[in-house]
Amino acid sequence: MSDLSAASQAASERCRNEALREWERIIIGIDPGTNVMGYGILGVRRGKPSMIAMGVIKLNKFDSHYLRLGHIFRRVTGIIEQYLPDEMAIEAPFFGKNVQSMLKLGRAQGVAMAAAISRDVCITEYEPRLIKMAITGNGAASKEQVQEMLRRILDISRESILPELDATDALAAALCHFYESKKPAIARGPKSWKDFIAKNPDRVR
Repeated sequence: MSDLSAASQAASERCRNEALREWERIIIGIDPGTNVMGYGILGVRRGKPSMIAMGVIKLNKFDSHYLRLGHIFRRVTGIIEQYLPDEMAIEAPFFGKNVQSMLKLGRAQGVAMAAAISRDVCITEYEPRLIKMAITGNGAASKEQVQEMLRRILDISRESILPELDATDALAAALCHFYESKKPAIARGPKSWKDFIAKNPDRVR
């Protein structure tokens, strides 16, 4: 890389970091998947949530399940480094009849969580029904209904909506976390491993 390119990249990164500092908090939402994984970035300013970005990680090009897991870790880590979220909200796996599919989905979720842990981002897991209830008021709402309610709540233009519903599912997880975090705290545990160590120095040798 030339000195000019390096300087341009550094300047671009500084501008991006300054823009991200305008947000009071940033939440990344993840909709786990083994073929397509959705992600949504939600920013909060003056107590109001707004979409920063959303997208999908496509995994179909990898034949091996383990290659897919490696790609998930690299991409989620990269997204975290790009948007610097404070928290991750991730959808819990939906239990189905196919045990092998459930195992693979659980691994995909675990790898995404490991990426967050590696960057000291605290994680909260939500059941799909709770996410749907938080966004639409109906725990049995369809993905399309969740997408439409998100578009209205966050004032997202139709042109910005992706065809993959996984992206809006992930953004819904982030918005659900925002709503849940505004409720009165009842005995919350540590936010992260670093937080646990700070609060319990005598328990870590």
